[in-house]
Amino acid sequence: MPGSAPISCLGPWPKDVGVIALELYFPSQYVDQAELEQFDGVSAGKYTIGLGQDRMGFCSDREDINSLCLTVVQRLMDRNGLSYDSIGRLEVGTETIIDKSKSVKTVLMQLFEDSGNTDVEGIDTTNACYGGTAALFNAVNWVESSSWDGRYALVVAGDIAVYATGSARPTGGAGAVAMLVGPNAPFAFERGLRGTHMQHAYDFYKPDMVSEYPVVDGKLSIECYLSALDRCYSVYRNKIHAQWQREGSEKHFSLEDFGFLVFHSPYCKLVQKSLARLMLNDFLNHPSPNTETGPFVGLDAFRDVKPEETYFDRDVEKAFMKASAELFEKKTKSSLLISNQNGNMYTPSVYGCLASIIAEHTPSELAGQRVGVFSYGSGFAATLYSLRITQDHTPGSSLDKLVSSLSDLRLRLDSRTKVSPAVFSERMKLREETHHLASYIPQGSVEDLFPGTWYLTRVDDKHRREYARRPLDDDLPAEPEHIRSSAAAEVQKNFHDFPLLSMLITRGPPIIDLSIADADM
Repeated sequence: MPGSAPISCLGPWPKDVGVIALELYFPSQYVDQAELEQFDGVSAGKYTIGLGQDRMGFCSDREDINSLCLTVVQRLMDRNGLSYDSIGRLEVGTETIIDKSKSVKTVLMQLFEDSGNTDVEGIDTTNACYGGTAALFNAVNWVESSSWDGRYALVVAGDIAVYATGSARPTGGAGAVAMLVGPNAPFAFERGLRGTHMQHAYDFYKPDMVSEYPVVDGKLSIECYLSALDRCYSVYRNKIHAQWQREGSEKHFSLEDFGFLVFHSPYCKLVQKSLARLMLNDFLNHPSPNTETGPFVGLDAFRDVKPEETYFDRDVEKAFMKASAELFEKKTKSSLLISNQNGNMYTPSVYGCLASIIAEHTPSELAGQRVGVFSYGSGFAATLYSLRITQDHTPGSSLDKLVSSLSDLRLRLDSRTKVSPAVFSERMKLREETHHLASYIPQGSVEDLFPGTWYLTRVDDKHRREYARRPLDDDLPAEPEHIRSSAAAEVQKNFHDFPLLSMLITRGPPIIDLSIADADM
């Protein structure tokens, strides 16, 4: 059967395909969650302790999904000195839909106009928070396929998470991530190590096409998330065991084999519970766990529990959160910087967690580690996969450059402007009332945006949207209200920093022969 050939029969593969560069964008304004608790009249700690959230970024009516993605793409291209000619595939993952036909990717193609590059494959992928991961897999698969022409793939995940007034609103957020994908990556996909689970459920969905607000079954959403985590981990574990057995090893896989673990994060507390959930899986699948010493000490009473009966078992949750506390501090806590400070970004959420890991560690601390990544999207779709970080952490290495590019993450978070809950509420009301209007001029202040941010200037009577970019230097005149790529002058700059581009210029493309509470998850 096609596709059934054993691994040993496959043709040559591009080496170490994965994430070469990563850029993150979040809004310039946020609301403090402790202040929001007071404003909403809920008990102190409900959002900050119960959900684990401190701040929530949000967009005014000046920003939409197109402007978020325009900003993060141009930022990645400019900061890495990349030519738009070097991109052969552009994929967007988003659930923030403002048009039922036209993709966000086609809007981003305006950035490519000055380069003359229109030979760019890929469009949008949608399934709640999983769309960014599906787009990333598409990009990796393209590079590893006979369709690859030697250029980079660019993956964009972006969303604006907004909820109606009520208990779900503090689980909102907004942002976008752009990832450059190609061979010889510092964060390389481990081949064959993906565990996926797909199933039908109405846990979170958006049936109203003229509203940004979802319909949410909070309890079902958490059950779907945790059950998907169980099943994906089981599949992943089976695959790595099979891989190790082919190599002659009978080693038993556990969480200790991950250097870091990142999860889709609707809110931080669920991530902590998710790591505890994986420890429960390790405990139940261990042939003879030591309950006298080590991480499983005192857990004898839970030896015979059935995972599907424990999604809301407080005793199990409490016991395994305590047992996994040290692992959480070591392997996962640092991934929650963006989630805690900016909130749920939907498709970029898990990649904001990956960016946080990179920003919070030195190249030497990251080098050689395996990173487990769990992505979940309601409806529902989920995958657990792993990335292997390169061993080379020398100054000027690809890993060193990636870490350096995200070293300002805390500074950028701290440079935002805090807005009162009352003003935040007013701006959410404005978004609700004007979300799908034609003949609309946004009211939000452009001066509130970060320099270099793309923003919406108007929606005409045919719902066509126009954008401009806030200048990087506030002393410069505003750019005209149409898109012009500022990267055209960067066409040949820094090619020596990217071996793939050098290969493409000197030899051409290679020949490859290979036959969640009340939040969206």
